Amino acid sequence: MAYDIGLLFLETLIGSVARSTEALARLDERLARSPVREGFVERQHFADAAAALWLEGELVHLEDLVLHDAHMDVRTPTHELTRAHAVLRARRRIFSQKPDWALGRDGFLALTGRGGAMPAAGQKKREGEEAGASSVEADVRDDAEGDLLAEEFAEIDAVLARSSRILNGANVPARKEETSLRDRPDLIYDLDWNEEERLAEWQAVLAETRELPAVLRAAILLEAWSDIEVLQHGIWLGPLLAAALLRQEGVAAHHLAGLHIGAKNIPRERRRALNRSDRLLASLDAIHEAALVGLKEHDRLLMAKSQMERRLKQRRTSSKLADLVEFVLSRPIVSTGMIQEVLKVSKQGALNLIGELGLREMTGRGRFRAWGIV
Repeated sequence: MAYDIGLLFLETLIGSVARSTEALARLDERLARSPVREGFVERQHFADAAAALWLEGELVHLEDLVLHDAHMDVRTPTHELTRAHAVLRARRRIFSQKPDWALGRDGFLALTGRGGAMPAAGQKKREGEEAGASSVEADVRDDAEGDLLAEEFAEIDAVLARSSRILNGANVPARKEETSLRDRPDLIYDLDWNEEERLAEWQAVLAETRELPAVLRAAILLEAWSDIEVLQHGIWLGPLLAAALLRQEGVAAHHLAGLHIGAKNIPRERRRALNRSDRLLASLDAIHEAALVGLKEHDRLLMAKSQMERRLKQRRTSSKLADLVEFVLSRPIVSTGMIQEVLKVSKQGALNLIGELGLREMTGRGRFRAWGIV
């Protein structure tokens, strides 16, 4: 049965719609001229990815996610951590593209794993190189057709090369095996779960709400994604698409709203209420909470930046302290290894810069130390 929007009780919803729109627009206007915009956006990516797993009942430590993203894990990554990193990569991918990419045909197919990715700007050469590498690998497999062991090694090399490109942020087209529902293992996937039909149903809601206010439309799409249960293993994608809609409509043109962060502050009883109007109100309040959290975080980063910049007075122009300030603002925590890699300094040099900047140690451990701003 198709999802029915039904009657919307505007006298109940209009207050929440206006409040959420005002807060979101206020945040976006501040970010448009903010000196900490890039750092704020990066921090939002990390926080929203961790919140997405929290809403699914999984705990992912923010510091583990930061270190995993920097390829500096202190322990073996868990399944939950890799899923959180998938959310992080999806947010970055959406924000790096044009505002209408995510809900367009190519973007929607790419994000849902049903089509190839459009090459990003500046990556055409890399894509060409990858295509050349793929043809070379194909020739090698053809030459070793009679050698089963050589074929196995060639497939392993191809998987490793593909994984490396994905981890490095390249747009890698989906494999045909991933798009075939018949090839999915029934131990992981419900073969009777018709994702194509559910995706079409959700897109019909997207088209049907075209004339509604952007924030109300995003709340309806959030509720529809949860009610339809579109993807078996991609619950987190719905809020990202709703955030992409807010960016496309200009309400949040300069950032990607952290709707998972906002939903985290809404009680589960409200998010899973039996009454559909209550669920819509909960979605609107989640958007409002996301904007309020963003405003507080932005003010905190501005204050931290002004305090750290006081230590830059009378510094040489070749000093890397200014670069460290920008790097610290863009990550919830930083480790010595991360500073060494980004700023190209020695371990002792990184420790000296940290001491000069007066960062607060976040871990309190001798074996592994990380710093951040309060």
